[in-house]
Amino acid sequence: MFDMMGMMGKAKELQEKLQKAQSELQYLTVTAESGGGLVKATVNGHRQLLKLDIDETLLTPQDRDMLADLVVAAVNKAMNEAGEKGKEELKSKTSGLLPNIPGFDLGSFGL
Repeated sequence: MFDMMGMMGKAKELQEKLQKAQSELQYLTVTAESGGGLVKATVNGHRQLLKLDIDETLLTPQDRDMLADLVVAAVNKAMNEAGEKGKEELKSKTSGLLPNIPGFDLGSFGL
């Protein structure tokens, strides 16, 4: 027999755990680099850029185009890694609460 109250309780528990896990993503940080470490980007689990380190040897007019490419590469890499780590974090925090649904993507929860 279908247990509606049990199902509602699980849904509420899932919602609470998801909200808590999402708020904790601000503390998850990822740093990625490009150009052999000349450019480093740090983002949080909400995919917000927190820090950008640029080696001073790149701060010349002749390296301007290369610098832009390295910044884009480092930021994109950090954003992708943060998204993946965020999904893993949400998955671990909601383990046992979400049914195993093929094709279900945690991206609908802001990742």
